[in-house]
Amino acid sequence: MTGPAAKPPSRRRNAAPPRETVLAAAMASIAERGLERLTMAGLGREVGMSSGHLLYYFHSKEELLLQTLEWSEEQLGVERRAALARQVPVRERLDGYVDLYVPAGPRDPHWALWLELWNRSHAVDEDTRARLLDIELSWHRDLVALLVEGASRGELRAVDADRFATRIRALLDGFSTHVAMALPGSERSQVLAHIGEFLDETLP
Repeated sequence: MTGPAAKPPSRRRNAAPPRETVLAAAMASIAERGLERLTMAGLGREVGMSSGHLLYYFHSKEELLLQTLEWSEEQLGVERRAALARQVPVRERLDGYVDLYVPAGPRDPHWALWLELWNRSHAVDEDTRARLLDIELSWHRDLVALLVEGASRGELRAVDADRFATRIRALLDGFSTHVAMALPGSERSQVLAHIGEFLDETLP
């Protein structure tokens, strides 16, 4: 005699998609519609979650934006390490670094996030500012290492690598902001040419 048929296991309702899926969807939404149109409700519809569920996992829109930036930086970090590991002259690898640093064009989603979060940084906690600084320092360390390697190989002029990297990144930040804001005369090709000329003049 058999008992009642066993019920199939119930499927979890509103199961959360992988974190990377949500962050990739957020970045895609920013690229397509702009940061100002990204809402928790709209993003939730795209990934099959309610805005309440998104807030449960990310606690706030600011935290969602920060994690999206960190996720984007992880992807860029992989590209950057690959570019800097190429067996080509250091000066050529420096161009690769610059190419990854400068926005792809106006409203570049990565730079839109970056500028927005730094703009809000005065109103956020120390942990958020520290996480933003970690991103800055990862780019800085790679540039310092590249300048040191170039000097040791005799391919670049010997400089105080840390101080010079700070100056280069200030130049890159300024030009990159202009590209992201679509200021007149700041097309990406023009900016890359300006930066390349500066590097050729200062690191012969």
